[in-house]
Amino acid sequence: MTDFTPKTPQLHPILDHKAELAKAEAGLAALEPKRNNRWYPKYHIASNAGWINDPNGLCYYKGRWHVFYQLHPYSSHWGPMHWGHVSSTDMIHWKREPIMFAPSLEEDKHGVFSGSAAIGDDGELRFYYTGHRWRNPADRTDDWQVQLLATPDNDELTSATKQGMIIDSPTDKVWHHFRDPKVWKTGETWYMTFGVSSAEKRGQMWLFTSEDMVSWKYERVLFEHPDPNVFMLECPDFFPLKDKDGNEKWVIGFSAMGSKPNGFANRNESNAGYMIGTWEPGGEFKPETEFRPWDCGHNYYAPQSFNAGGEDGRQIVYGWMAPFMDPAPMMDDGWCGQLTLPREITLGADGDVITAPVAEMEESREDTFDHGSITLDGDGEKIISDDAEAVEIELSIDLKHTTAERGGLKVHATDDGAYLYVAYDDQLGRVVVDRQTLKYGDRGYRTAPLTEAELAADTLDLRVFVDRGSVEVYVNGGHQVLSEYSFASDGPRAIKLTAESGSLAVSSLKLHHLKSIGLE
Repeated sequence: MTDFTPKTPQLHPILDHKAELAKAEAGLAALEPKRNNRWYPKYHIASNAGWINDPNGLCYYKGRWHVFYQLHPYSSHWGPMHWGHVSSTDMIHWKREPIMFAPSLEEDKHGVFSGSAAIGDDGELRFYYTGHRWRNPADRTDDWQVQLLATPDNDELTSATKQGMIIDSPTDKVWHHFRDPKVWKTGETWYMTFGVSSAEKRGQMWLFTSEDMVSWKYERVLFEHPDPNVFMLECPDFFPLKDKDGNEKWVIGFSAMGSKPNGFANRNESNAGYMIGTWEPGGEFKPETEFRPWDCGHNYYAPQSFNAGGEDGRQIVYGWMAPFMDPAPMMDDGWCGQLTLPREITLGADGDVITAPVAEMEESREDTFDHGSITLDGDGEKIISDDAEAVEIELSIDLKHTTAERGGLKVHATDDGAYLYVAYDDQLGRVVVDRQTLKYGDRGYRTAPLTEAELAADTLDLRVFVDRGSVEVYVNGGHQVLSEYSFASDGPRAIKLTAESGSLAVSSLKLHHLKSIGLE
Protein backbone atom coordinates (compact mmCIF):
# COMPACT_ATOMS: atom_id res chain seq x y z
CA MET A 1 0.00 0.00 0.00
CA THR A 2 1.82 3.11 -1.22
CA ASP A 3 -0.65 5.03 -3.37
CA PHE A 4 -2.22 6.85 -0.41
CA THR A 5 1.01 8.42 0.94
CA PRO A 6 1.97 11.37 -1.30
CA LYS A 7 5.62 12.47 -1.42
CA THR A 8 4.64 16.08 -0.67
CA PRO A 9 1.66 17.46 1.27
CA GLN A 10 -1.53 17.97 -0.75
CA LEU A 11 -3.19 21.32 0.03
CA HIS A 12 -6.72 22.23 -1.12
CA PRO A 13 -8.01 25.40 0.61
CA ILE A 14 -11.71 26.15 0.28
CA LEU A 15 -12.07 28.87 2.93
CA ASP A 16 -9.88 31.65 4.30
CA HIS A 17 -8.42 30.17 7.48
CA LYS A 18 -7.86 33.51 9.23
CA ALA A 19 -11.45 34.52 8.55
CA GLU A 20 -12.74 31.21 9.93
CA LEU A 21 -10.63 31.64 13.05
CA ALA A 22 -12.06 35.14 13.54
CA LYS A 23 -15.59 33.75 13.23
CA ALA A 24 -14.80 31.09 15.81
CA GLU A 25 -13.42 33.66 18.26
CA ALA A 26 -16.58 35.72 17.79
CA GLY A 27 -18.66 32.61 18.48
CA LEU A 28 -16.90 32.06 21.81
CA ALA A 29 -17.17 35.75 22.68
CA ALA A 30 -20.93 35.60 22.15
CA LEU A 31 -21.34 32.52 24.38
CA GLU A 32 -19.03 33.46 27.24
CA PRO A 33 -21.18 36.19 28.89
CA LYS A 34 -24.02 33.66 29.21
CA ARG A 35 -21.87 31.07 31.00
CA ASN A 36 -23.07 29.88 34.42
CA ASN A 37 -20.12 29.13 36.73
CA ARG A 38 -21.88 26.89 39.27
CA TRP A 39 -19.98 23.82 37.92
CA TYR A 40 -17.37 25.59 35.84
CA PRO A 41 -13.89 24.41 36.93
CA LYS A 42 -11.61 26.56 39.00
CA TYR A 43 -8.41 24.54 38.56
CA HIS A 44 -9.10 22.27 35.57
CA ILE A 45 -8.65 23.30 31.93
CA ALA A 46 -11.87 24.11 30.09
CA SER A 47 -12.86 26.41 27.25
CA ASN A 48 -14.30 29.79 28.19
CA ALA A 49 -17.48 28.64 26.41
CA GLY A 50 -18.71 26.04 23.95
CA TRP A 51 -17.94 22.34 23.80
CA ILE A 52 -14.56 20.63 24.24
CA ASN A 53 -13.37 17.06 24.02
CA ASP A 54 -9.98 15.39 23.35
CA PRO A 55 -6.68 16.99 24.47
CA ASN A 56 -4.48 17.58 21.41
CA GLY A 57 -0.97 18.72 20.48
CA LEU A 58 0.41 18.47 24.01
CA CYS A 59 3.99 19.69 24.28
CA TYR A 60 6.62 21.60 26.21
CA TYR A 61 8.10 23.99 23.68
CA LYS A 62 10.63 26.78 24.19
CA GLY A 63 9.79 27.38 27.83
CA ARG A 64 6.01 26.94 27.76
CA TRP A 65 3.58 24.11 28.33
CA HIS A 66 0.91 23.94 25.63
CA VAL A 67 -2.45 22.20 25.76
CA PHE A 68 -4.70 22.19 22.72
CA TYR A 69 -8.13 20.57 22.69
CA GLN A 70 -11.04 19.75 20.44
CA LEU A 71 -13.41 22.71 20.47
CA HIS A 72 -16.81 23.60 19.07
CA PRO A 73 -16.98 27.37 19.56
CA TYR A 74 -20.58 27.91 18.48
CA SER A 75 -22.52 25.89 21.05
CA SER A 76 -22.15 23.65 24.10
CA HIS A 77 -22.89 20.59 21.94
CA TRP A 78 -20.48 18.68 19.71
CA GLY A 79 -20.09 20.20 16.26
CA PRO A 80 -17.47 20.95 13.58
CA MET A 81 -14.21 20.64 15.45
CA HIS A 82 -11.62 23.40 15.95
CA TRP A 83 -8.51 23.42 18.16
CA GLY A 84 -8.64 25.55 21.30
CA HIS A 85 -5.41 26.44 23.12
CA VAL A 86 -4.07 27.39 26.55
CA SER A 87 -0.45 27.75 27.67
CA SER A 88 1.57 28.04 30.87
CA THR A 89 5.13 28.48 32.10
CA ASP A 90 4.57 26.35 35.22
CA MET A 91 1.48 24.13 34.69
CA ILE A 92 -0.21 26.08 37.50
CA HIS A 93 -1.04 29.47 35.98
CA TRP A 94 -2.62 29.24 32.53
CA LYS A 95 -3.64 31.77 29.91
CA ARG A 96 -5.94 31.53 26.93
CA GLU A 97 -4.40 31.65 23.48
CA PRO A 98 -6.06 32.25 20.11
CA ILE A 99 -7.90 29.34 18.52
CA MET A 100 -5.31 27.45 16.50
CA PHE A 101 -7.26 25.59 13.81
CA ALA A 102 -10.66 25.89 12.11
CA PRO A 103 -12.05 23.91 9.16
CA SER A 104 -10.77 25.53 5.96
CA LEU A 105 -9.52 22.79 3.63
CA GLU A 106 -11.37 20.32 1.45
CA GLU A 107 -9.82 17.61 3.61
CA ASP A 108 -10.90 19.06 6.98
CA LYS A 109 -14.03 20.96 5.98
CA HIS A 110 -16.24 19.16 8.50
CA GLY A 111 -13.76 19.10 11.36
CA VAL A 112 -10.15 19.54 12.42
CA PHE A 113 -10.00 16.32 14.40
CA SER A 114 -7.50 15.16 17.02
CA GLY A 115 -3.74 14.90 16.68
CA SER A 116 -0.40 15.41 18.35
CA ALA A 117 2.72 17.58 18.25
CA ALA A 118 6.32 16.49 17.67
CA ILE A 119 9.56 18.46 17.91
CA GLY A 120 12.02 17.61 15.12
CA ASP A 121 15.78 17.27 15.22
CA ASP A 122 15.94 20.90 14.08
CA GLY A 123 14.15 21.98 17.26
CA GLU A 124 11.05 23.01 15.31
CA LEU A 125 7.58 21.76 16.13
CA ARG A 126 5.09 20.09 13.78
CA PHE A 127 1.40 19.41 14.27
CA TYR A 128 -0.21 16.23 12.93
CA TYR A 129 -3.99 15.99 12.88
CA THR A 130 -6.91 14.27 11.20
CA GLY A 131 -9.01 16.07 8.62
CA HIS A 132 -12.64 15.01 8.70
CA ARG A 133 -15.37 15.29 6.08
CA TRP A 134 -18.67 13.57 5.41
CA ARG A 135 -19.25 12.13 1.99
CA ASN A 136 -22.95 12.60 2.75
CA PRO A 137 -23.22 15.57 5.15
CA ALA A 138 -27.01 15.44 5.22
CA ASP A 139 -27.11 12.28 7.32
CA ARG A 140 -23.48 12.13 8.49
CA THR A 141 -22.66 8.81 6.90
CA ASP A 142 -19.52 7.47 5.26
CA ASP A 143 -16.93 9.87 6.67
CA TRP A 144 -13.57 10.23 4.93
CA GLN A 145 -10.65 10.90 7.27
CA VAL A 146 -7.05 11.70 6.35
CA GLN A 147 -3.89 12.83 8.16
CA LEU A 148 -2.56 16.37 7.73
CA LEU A 149 0.52 18.39 8.67
CA ALA A 150 0.71 21.96 9.98
CA THR A 151 3.59 24.10 11.20
CA PRO A 152 3.54 26.95 13.74
CA ASP A 153 4.09 30.52 12.62
CA ASN A 154 5.96 31.56 15.77
CA ASP A 155 7.63 30.22 18.91
CA GLU A 156 4.60 31.12 21.03
CA LEU A 157 2.40 28.80 18.93
CA THR A 158 -0.33 31.41 18.61
CA SER A 159 -1.00 30.56 14.97
CA ALA A 160 -0.04 27.92 12.44
CA THR A 161 -0.02 27.27 8.70
CA LYS A 162 -1.64 24.17 7.31
CA GLN A 163 0.73 22.33 4.98
CA GLY A 164 -1.80 19.81 3.70
CA MET A 165 -2.59 16.11 3.54
CA ILE A 166 0.28 13.68 4.11
CA ILE A 167 -1.67 10.38 4.37
CA ASP A 168 -4.87 9.75 2.42
CA SER A 169 -7.38 7.09 3.40
CA PRO A 170 -7.19 3.79 1.45
CA THR A 171 -10.95 3.48 1.46
CA ASP A 172 -10.88 -0.11 0.20
CA LYS A 173 -8.85 -1.11 3.28
CA VAL A 174 -10.74 0.71 6.05
CA TRP A 175 -14.27 1.07 7.35
CA HIS A 176 -14.17 4.90 7.44
CA HIS A 177 -12.59 5.34 10.94
CA PHE A 178 -8.99 6.48 10.30
CA ARG A 179 -7.76 9.10 12.74
CA ASP A 180 -5.75 10.61 15.61
CA PRO A 181 -2.05 10.50 14.64
CA LYS A 182 0.69 10.13 17.26
CA VAL A 183 4.30 10.79 16.15
CA TRP A 184 7.59 9.90 17.87
CA LYS A 185 11.20 9.07 17.07
CA THR A 186 13.03 5.84 17.86
CA GLY A 187 16.64 5.54 16.72
CA GLU A 188 17.04 7.43 13.47
CA THR A 189 13.46 6.92 12.30
CA TRP A 190 10.26 8.86 12.81
CA TYR A 191 7.15 6.81 13.44
CA MET A 192 3.45 7.56 13.28
CA THR A 193 0.54 5.48 14.48
CA PHE A 194 -3.18 6.17 14.46
CA GLY A 195 -6.47 4.37 14.97
CA VAL A 196 -8.13 2.45 12.16
CA SER A 197 -11.27 0.43 11.69
CA SER A 198 -10.28 -2.19 9.14
CA ALA A 199 -12.47 -3.28 6.24
CA GLU A 200 -13.45 -6.19 8.50
CA LYS A 201 -14.44 -3.67 11.23
CA ARG A 202 -11.59 -4.63 13.55
CA GLY A 203 -9.95 -2.04 15.78
CA GLN A 204 -6.33 -1.57 14.73
CA MET A 205 -3.37 0.79 14.99
CA TRP A 206 -1.30 1.22 11.83
CA LEU A 207 2.40 2.07 11.77
CA PHE A 208 4.13 4.47 9.35
CA THR A 209 7.75 5.63 9.06
CA SER A 210 9.44 8.77 7.78
CA GLU A 211 12.92 10.24 7.44
CA ASP A 212 11.85 13.89 7.17
CA MET A 213 8.54 14.06 9.13
CA VAL A 214 6.77 15.02 5.89
CA SER A 215 6.80 12.05 3.52
CA TRP A 216 5.45 8.87 5.16
CA LYS A 217 5.50 5.18 4.27
CA TYR A 218 3.09 2.51 5.47
CA GLU A 219 4.88 -0.25 7.38
CA ARG A 220 2.39 -2.61 9.00
CA VAL A 221 -0.44 -3.09 11.49
CA LEU A 222 1.16 -2.24 14.82
CA PHE A 223 -1.63 -3.82 16.86
CA GLU A 224 -5.09 -5.33 16.41
CA HIS A 225 -7.41 -5.56 19.38
CA PRO A 226 -8.18 -9.20 20.18
CA ASP A 227 -11.85 -8.49 20.96
CA PRO A 228 -13.87 -8.72 17.71
CA ASN A 229 -16.48 -6.38 19.22
CA VAL A 230 -13.92 -3.56 19.29
CA PHE A 231 -14.22 -1.89 15.88
CA MET A 232 -12.03 1.19 16.44
CA LEU A 233 -9.10 2.30 18.62
CA GLU A 234 -9.49 6.06 19.05
CA CYS A 235 -6.84 8.44 20.33
CA PRO A 236 -3.99 5.90 20.32
CA ASP A 237 -0.80 6.40 22.27
CA PHE A 238 2.52 4.55 22.26
CA PHE A 239 5.62 5.24 24.37
CA PRO A 240 8.42 3.53 26.32
CA LEU A 241 8.90 3.48 30.09
CA LYS A 242 11.57 1.92 32.29
CA ASP A 243 10.58 -0.63 34.93
CA LYS A 244 12.16 -0.89 38.39
CA ASP A 245 15.04 -2.93 36.97
CA GLY A 246 15.76 -0.47 34.18
CA ASN A 247 14.21 -2.61 31.45
CA GLU A 248 12.37 -0.84 28.66
CA LYS A 249 8.68 -1.60 28.33
CA TRP A 250 6.28 -0.15 25.78
CA VAL A 251 2.85 1.09 26.78
CA ILE A 252 0.15 1.06 24.13
CA GLY A 253 -2.92 3.13 24.87
CA PHE A 254 -6.21 3.52 23.06
CA SER A 255 -9.89 4.26 23.55
CA ALA A 256 -11.73 1.09 22.57
CA MET A 257 -15.01 1.58 20.74
CA GLY A 258 -17.39 -1.37 20.85
CA SER A 259 -16.17 -3.11 24.00
CA LYS A 260 -19.00 -4.73 25.97
CA PRO A 261 -19.57 -4.37 29.73
CA ASN A 262 -18.29 -7.35 31.71
CA GLY A 263 -18.63 -7.21 35.47
CA PHE A 264 -16.67 -4.21 36.70
CA ALA A 265 -14.96 -3.78 33.31
CA ASN A 266 -15.93 -1.68 30.28
CA ARG A 267 -18.81 0.09 32.01
CA ASN A 268 -18.59 3.28 29.95
CA GLU A 269 -19.92 3.82 26.44
CA SER A 270 -16.31 3.51 25.20
CA ASN A 271 -13.34 2.69 27.39
CA ALA A 272 -9.83 4.15 27.50
CA GLY A 273 -7.07 1.82 28.59
CA TYR A 274 -3.62 0.41 27.98
CA MET A 275 -1.51 -2.72 27.69
CA ILE A 276 2.14 -3.13 28.66
CA GLY A 277 4.49 -5.11 26.46
CA THR A 278 7.44 -4.99 24.12
CA TRP A 279 8.14 -3.56 20.69
CA GLU A 280 11.07 -3.57 18.32
CA PRO A 281 11.17 -1.17 15.35
CA GLY A 282 9.80 -2.94 12.30
CA GLY A 283 7.70 -5.34 14.36
CA GLU A 284 4.29 -5.48 15.94
CA PHE A 285 3.54 -4.63 19.54
CA LYS A 286 3.57 -7.73 21.75
CA PRO A 287 1.37 -7.31 24.83
CA GLU A 288 2.38 -8.87 28.14
CA THR A 289 -0.71 -7.73 30.08
CA GLU A 290 -4.44 -7.67 29.57
CA PHE A 291 -6.29 -4.45 28.73
CA ARG A 292 -6.40 -2.24 31.82
CA PRO A 293 -8.28 1.04 32.29
CA TRP A 294 -6.35 4.27 32.54
CA ASP A 295 -9.08 5.47 34.88
CA CYS A 296 -11.94 3.59 36.54
CA GLY A 297 -14.35 6.53 36.72
CA HIS A 298 -17.53 7.37 34.81
CA ASN A 299 -16.02 10.30 32.93
CA TYR A 300 -12.60 9.56 31.45
CA TYR A 301 -11.77 9.23 27.76
CA ALA A 302 -9.36 10.09 24.94
CA PRO A 303 -6.15 10.59 26.96
CA GLN A 304 -3.04 11.88 25.23
CA SER A 305 0.45 11.78 26.68
CA PHE A 306 3.70 13.46 25.70
CA ASN A 307 7.28 13.38 26.85
CA ALA A 308 8.44 16.68 28.32
CA GLY A 309 11.90 16.08 26.88
CA GLY A 310 15.27 17.38 28.00
CA GLU A 311 16.27 16.90 31.60
CA ASP A 312 12.61 16.77 32.62
CA GLY A 313 11.83 13.66 30.63
CA ARG A 314 8.48 13.02 32.28
CA GLN A 315 5.67 11.27 30.42
CA ILE A 316 2.67 13.50 31.14
CA VAL A 317 -0.93 12.74 30.24
CA TYR A 318 -4.17 14.71 30.11
CA GLY A 319 -7.56 13.06 29.66
CA TRP A 320 -10.93 14.40 28.59
CA MET A 321 -13.65 14.22 31.21
CA ALA A 322 -16.36 12.97 28.84
CA PRO A 323 -19.98 13.47 29.91
CA PHE A 324 -21.08 10.26 28.13
CA MET A 325 -24.63 11.66 28.18
CA ASP A 326 -26.59 14.07 26.02
CA PRO A 327 -27.85 16.43 27.17
CA ALA A 328 -25.29 16.89 29.92
CA PRO A 329 -26.27 19.24 32.78
CA MET A 330 -23.62 21.90 32.03
CA MET A 331 -24.78 22.24 28.43
CA ASP A 332 -27.51 24.58 29.68
CA ASP A 333 -24.77 26.67 31.32
CA GLY A 334 -23.09 27.60 28.02
CA TRP A 335 -20.15 25.19 28.21
CA CYS A 336 -19.47 21.46 28.21
CA GLY A 337 -16.35 19.46 28.95
CA GLN A 338 -13.08 19.83 30.80
CA LEU A 339 -9.74 18.08 31.01
CA THR A 340 -8.33 16.13 33.94
CA LEU A 341 -5.40 17.30 35.97
CA PRO A 342 -2.01 16.65 34.33
CA ARG A 343 -0.71 13.26 35.48
CA GLU A 344 2.78 11.78 35.32
CA ILE A 345 2.96 8.21 34.03
CA THR A 346 5.48 5.82 35.60
CA LEU A 347 5.84 2.07 36.12
CA GLY A 348 5.47 1.02 39.74
CA ALA A 349 7.40 -1.61 41.63
CA ASP A 350 4.76 -4.18 40.68
CA GLY A 351 5.28 -3.40 36.98
CA ASP A 352 1.93 -1.71 36.49
CA VAL A 353 1.25 1.84 35.38
CA ILE A 354 0.92 4.61 37.95
CA THR A 355 -0.66 7.95 37.03
CA ALA A 356 -0.29 10.57 39.74
CA PRO A 357 -0.87 14.33 39.61
CA VAL A 358 2.25 16.16 38.49
CA ALA A 359 4.36 17.52 41.34
CA GLU A 360 3.45 21.08 40.34
CA MET A 361 -0.08 20.58 41.71
CA GLU A 362 1.26 20.98 45.24
CA GLU A 363 2.10 24.59 44.34
CA SER A 364 -1.63 25.22 43.86
CA ARG A 365 -2.30 24.88 47.58
CA GLU A 366 -3.36 28.15 49.22
CA ASP A 367 -3.55 26.80 52.78
CA THR A 368 -3.70 23.54 54.69
CA PHE A 369 -5.99 22.38 57.50
CA ASP A 370 -4.51 19.36 59.26
CA HIS A 371 -7.27 17.39 60.98
CA GLY A 372 -4.86 14.79 62.31
CA SER A 373 -6.14 11.33 63.19
CA ILE A 374 -9.88 10.72 63.52
CA THR A 375 -11.89 7.72 64.68
CA LEU A 376 -15.60 7.45 63.92
CA ASP A 377 -17.72 4.96 65.82
CA GLY A 378 -20.25 2.80 64.02
CA ASP A 379 -22.30 4.83 61.53
CA GLY A 380 -20.58 8.01 62.67
CA GLU A 381 -20.18 11.21 60.66
CA LYS A 382 -17.97 14.31 61.03
CA ILE A 383 -18.05 17.55 59.03
CA ILE A 384 -14.61 18.31 57.61
CA SER A 385 -15.61 21.49 55.78
CA ASP A 386 -18.88 23.43 55.75
CA ASP A 387 -18.38 24.63 52.20
CA ALA A 388 -15.63 23.48 49.86
CA GLU A 389 -15.57 24.71 46.28
CA ALA A 390 -12.02 23.85 45.17
CA VAL A 391 -10.00 21.63 47.49
CA GLU A 392 -7.59 18.71 47.69
CA ILE A 393 -8.01 16.16 50.49
CA GLU A 394 -5.30 13.74 51.61
CA LEU A 395 -6.88 10.87 53.52
CA SER A 396 -5.16 7.82 55.03
CA ILE A 397 -7.47 5.06 56.25
CA ASP A 398 -6.09 2.71 58.91
CA LEU A 399 -7.27 -0.62 57.50
CA LYS A 400 -6.09 -2.62 60.52
CA HIS A 401 -8.35 -0.74 62.90
CA THR A 402 -11.32 -0.06 60.59
CA THR A 403 -14.38 -2.31 60.88
CA ALA A 404 -16.80 -0.30 58.73
CA GLU A 405 -18.35 -2.02 55.73
CA ARG A 406 -17.88 1.30 53.91
CA GLY A 407 -16.16 4.46 55.01
CA GLY A 408 -14.85 7.60 53.41
CA LEU A 409 -15.81 11.09 52.25
CA LYS A 410 -19.09 12.60 51.17
CA VAL A 411 -18.22 15.60 48.98
CA HIS A 412 -20.51 18.20 47.40
CA ALA A 413 -22.88 17.42 50.29
CA THR A 414 -25.77 19.89 50.13
CA ASP A 415 -28.83 20.62 52.27
CA ASP A 416 -31.12 18.65 49.93
CA GLY A 417 -29.33 15.43 50.87
CA ALA A 418 -27.27 15.13 47.67
CA TYR A 419 -23.58 14.20 47.73
CA LEU A 420 -20.92 12.17 45.94
CA TYR A 421 -19.48 9.41 48.08
CA VAL A 422 -15.81 8.34 47.91
CA ALA A 423 -15.43 5.26 50.06
CA TYR A 424 -13.46 2.13 50.80
CA ASP A 425 -15.85 -0.84 50.50
CA ASP A 426 -14.58 -3.70 52.64
CA GLN A 427 -17.00 -6.22 51.14
CA LEU A 428 -15.87 -5.51 47.61
CA GLY A 429 -12.24 -4.87 48.50
CA ARG A 430 -12.42 -1.82 46.24
CA VAL A 431 -12.57 1.96 46.34
CA VAL A 432 -16.04 3.11 45.30
CA VAL A 433 -17.33 6.39 43.93
CA ASP A 434 -21.13 6.46 44.32
CA ARG A 435 -23.36 9.16 42.77
CA GLN A 436 -26.76 7.72 43.67
CA THR A 437 -27.98 10.79 45.59
CA LEU A 438 -26.99 13.49 43.09
CA LYS A 439 -29.80 15.71 41.87
CA TYR A 440 -28.27 16.48 38.46
CA GLY A 441 -26.74 14.21 35.86
CA ASP A 442 -26.54 10.45 35.66
CA ARG A 443 -26.00 8.43 38.81
CA GLY A 444 -24.58 4.94 39.31
CA TYR A 445 -21.23 4.01 40.81
CA ARG A 446 -17.76 2.98 39.73
CA THR A 447 -15.08 1.00 41.54
CA ALA A 448 -11.29 0.75 41.50
CA PRO A 449 -9.70 -2.60 42.38
CA LEU A 450 -7.06 -3.08 45.05
CA THR A 451 -4.34 -5.70 44.80
CA GLU A 452 -3.85 -8.39 47.44
CA ALA A 453 -0.85 -6.45 48.70
CA GLU A 454 -2.89 -3.25 49.00
CA LEU A 455 -5.67 -5.07 50.86
CA ALA A 456 -3.13 -6.58 53.25
CA ALA A 457 -1.44 -3.24 53.92
CA ASP A 458 -1.93 -1.22 57.07
CA THR A 459 -3.04 1.92 55.23
CA LEU A 460 -5.11 2.96 52.24
CA ASP A 461 -4.16 6.40 50.91
CA LEU A 462 -6.69 8.48 48.99
CA ARG A 463 -5.98 11.83 47.38
CA VAL A 464 -9.26 13.48 46.41
CA PHE A 465 -9.46 16.61 44.23
CA VAL A 466 -12.81 18.38 44.42
CA ASP A 467 -13.56 21.13 41.91
CA ARG A 468 -16.87 22.93 41.35
CA GLY A 469 -18.32 20.20 39.16
CA SER A 470 -15.88 17.31 39.25
CA VAL A 471 -13.97 14.94 41.50
CA GLU A 472 -10.72 13.02 40.87
CA VAL A 473 -9.74 10.23 43.25
CA TYR A 474 -6.15 8.92 43.28
CA VAL A 475 -5.75 5.59 45.07
CA ASN A 476 -2.42 4.72 46.72
CA GLY A 477 -0.39 7.32 44.86
CA GLY A 478 -2.12 6.85 41.52
CA HIS A 479 -2.11 3.05 41.24
CA GLN A 480 -5.77 3.53 40.34
CA VAL A 481 -7.75 6.70 39.55
CA LEU A 482 -11.44 7.55 39.28
CA SER A 483 -12.59 10.71 37.45
CA GLU A 484 -16.16 11.88 37.91
CA TYR A 485 -18.45 14.75 37.10
CA SER A 486 -20.36 15.76 40.20
CA PHE A 487 -23.00 18.40 39.54
CA ALA A 488 -23.62 19.78 43.00
CA SER A 489 -26.98 21.14 44.13
CA ASP A 490 -27.44 24.76 45.15
CA GLY A 491 -26.10 26.01 48.46
CA PRO A 492 -23.01 25.28 50.57
CA ARG A 493 -21.07 22.17 49.56
CA ALA A 494 -19.90 20.38 52.67
CA ILE A 495 -17.38 17.57 53.03
CA LYS A 496 -18.20 14.87 55.57
CA LEU A 497 -16.20 11.94 56.86
CA THR A 498 -18.53 8.95 57.18
CA ALA A 499 -18.54 5.38 58.52
CA GLU A 500 -21.16 2.74 57.68
CA SER A 501 -21.92 -0.34 59.77
CA GLY A 502 -18.76 -0.21 61.82
CA SER A 503 -16.00 2.15 62.85
CA LEU A 504 -13.63 4.12 60.62
CA ALA A 505 -10.06 4.79 61.72
CA VAL A 506 -8.28 7.61 59.90
CA SER A 507 -4.58 8.00 60.63
CA SER A 508 -4.36 11.40 58.93
CA LEU A 509 -6.56 13.85 57.05
CA LYS A 510 -5.45 17.10 55.47
CA LEU A 511 -7.54 19.56 53.47
CA HIS A 512 -5.90 22.06 51.10
CA HIS A 513 -7.74 24.93 49.43
CA LEU A 514 -6.56 25.27 45.82
CA LYS A 515 -5.96 28.40 43.77
CA SER A 516 -7.60 29.18 40.46
CA ILE A 517 -5.44 28.40 37.42
CA GLY A 518 -6.58 31.67 35.84
CA LEU A 519 -9.03 30.50 33.18
CA GLU A 520 -12.26 31.54 34.90
